[in-house]
Amino acid sequence: MSIAENLKLIEERICAACERSGRSRGDVKLIAVSKYKPAEAVREAADAGQILFGENRVQEAQTKIPQCPPNLQWHLIGHLQSNKAKIAASGLFRMIHSVDSEKLLLALEQHTAIPLPILIQVNVSGEGSKSGCAPEEAAALIEAANNCSRVEVHGLMTIPPFTPDPEKARTHFSNLRKLRDELQEQTGTPLPELSMGMSGDFEIAIEEGSTFVRVGTDIFGERS
Repeated sequence: MSIAENLKLIEERICAACERSGRSRGDVKLIAVSKYKPAEAVREAADAGQILFGENRVQEAQTKIPQCPPNLQWHLIGHLQSNKAKIAASGLFRMIHSVDSEKLLLALEQHTAIPLPILIQVNVSGEGSKSGCAPEEAAALIEAANNCSRVEVHGLMTIPPFTPDPEKARTHFSNLRKLRDELQEQTGTPLPELSMGMSGDFEIAIEEGSTFVRVGTDIFGERS
């Protein structure tokens, strides 16, 4: 199937998940994850109407973005080291989903010249191989972001452990939503965005409150 046909199927699945959970389609934004995919694939998705794209690596994005249509919006969704913060904050990305330490937060604040929306990545599963701060550390990171003048925290992100059964991810998505609600009350900070759900489990994530789903394989095919 073509990228355009895949996007149409994803749209139908998003709409169905929204309907099941009593949510509006406008509550959920689809990020097409173009990691390891060429600019030609991005242009094909853009021709089918996709505007929002996600990249995992700063250097790959730095090369690819100039080759793509200028009206696209780019989000950084992969792990970001503080020594790459200067490039990431240079205007490449509309939002950074993977802030997980005060060191990284302050590096982004130092290098961005314009307001930079971010999400705090939380390791809700406690899985050792996953990036993200511990749930009990998130409040301090939000408070640190509130003390910044240019970095703006808009919500939370998580990546659950891989499982072939998407239902097993539900608890992790539910836990992130509950944590978000607790943090809003604790810090007084609006946190409208929840970035959770990928190709294998995005429908479950939508049912549990996701506002950004990050879909790569189901749009572009398997990565080489």
